[in-house]
Amino acid sequence: MRLRFVLIAFLLVAVLPHLFAWGQKGHRVVAQLAYERLSYKAKRQVDATLGKGGMVYWCNWADEIKSDTVLAYTHDWHYQDLPSGLADSSLLACWHDYPSEGGNLFHALADIVAGLQHRTDSLMVLDHRLSAQQGLILLIHLAADRFCSMHSGHLDDLGGNKVKMKWFGQSTNLHAVWDDKLIESRGLSYTEYALWLNNRYAATRDSLIALPEEDILRANYALTERIYRYQTDFDGNTYHYIYHFKDDLDRQLFHAGTYLAALLNHIYR
Repeated sequence: MRLRFVLIAFLLVAVLPHLFAWGQKGHRVVAQLAYERLSYKAKRQVDATLGKGGMVYWCNWADEIKSDTVLAYTHDWHYQDLPSGLADSSLLACWHDYPSEGGNLFHALADIVAGLQHRTDSLMVLDHRLSAQQGLILLIHLAADRFCSMHSGHLDDLGGNKVKMKWFGQSTNLHAVWDDKLIESRGLSYTEYALWLNNRYAATRDSLIALPEEDILRANYALTERIYRYQTDFDGNTYHYIYHFKDDLDRQLFHAGTYLAALLNHIYR
């Protein structure tokens, strides 16, 4: 049974990478960035729950478990697709009054944080029983998903999955580009990438931590809308695409790691 699970997980990762937010490397970058910024108390609690350095090891589990049906009800926690052209008031309402369609990312994040703050051995998330360990692992993953632009993509195209495009001559879609292909184009290991981002953006960390949740949502939505606008005039030159969005990608990954660290430091303060 264990061998069967491993084989299914491997095939899912190999054949369907577009299902995985940020790709494996992106999630490891975010987890590494966050782990390095944990307070003493938070790091002690996280290590006690997941093993020393376990944040990086477990950060992709929420995607890998999609190969099984045990936590099938969590699959739509990874995204919150939104309509295009939302007015500011309608956008902010999505954070406070969770939409009835398009996923449950915002809802799941809020419930998991609330559950972990109670410091119990188990927690109730979206009416399902999860262990505190599973809740923490999911939080590490979903907090990163919040900053993956196509995980709040347009509702009518399934977060960019229906937007077809070419990437160095290969057929793909907009969702897969932002989950994985842009990150791979950087040509760095997850530790090299995390080091680069720390060196480049460390001076912005305090200002990012101070951002209200509503402003994070505004910024993420504005980037997503800009990505869609660029798509309408995209000339198919992959190098142009990478050059145009590489700084946005870097900032999103760094912000995700900063956000996750701040979240865990608050929960385990």
